[in-house]
Amino acid sequence: MRSLIRFAVLASLATITGCTQPVDIAAAQERLLARDREWSAAAMAGQDVERIVSYWSDDALVVPSGQPVVEGKTAIRAFVTASLKIPGFKIHWTSEKPSFSPDGQVAYMRAANEMTVPGENGPMTITGRGVTVWRVDKDGRWRCVVDIWNDAPPPAAAP
Repeated sequence: MRSLIRFAVLASLATITGCTQPVDIAAAQERLLARDREWSAAAMAGQDVERIVSYWSDDALVVPSGQPVVEGKTAIRAFVTASLKIPGFKIHWTSEKPSFSPDGQVAYMRAANEMTVPGENGPMTITGRGVTVWRVDKDGRWRCVVDIWNDAPPPAAAP
């Protein structure tokens, strides 16, 4: 009987104190990077606005280089739709080095990106860099909550 009481007390304490499992960082990194690769592939394909937009949270904030801030899913959907209508528009990125909050529910990572847009003499590719902030949403899926990028610096001049 004492063992049963002791077990009940320990179980109650664990529930009350909100014990959490330690985060498996390696597994979390792989899950987040895989999700980001899926998103990049969907964006590069440029076919499905809803799929592309689904990787952002409802309250996401997008800060595109040299453009106004885009806030919320409705505004982001309009931004993506307009971008995909630009003749020859393509975008692709590769993210790396995710860092996680202690509870594993929030992360950020940096990325290198390439965007192709019309130029004076045909398509031009702009290289950039960015930072995304992600969180595990209510449905348990990673979603981007802050997405910011700018142009990469010009290559260093040869000595």
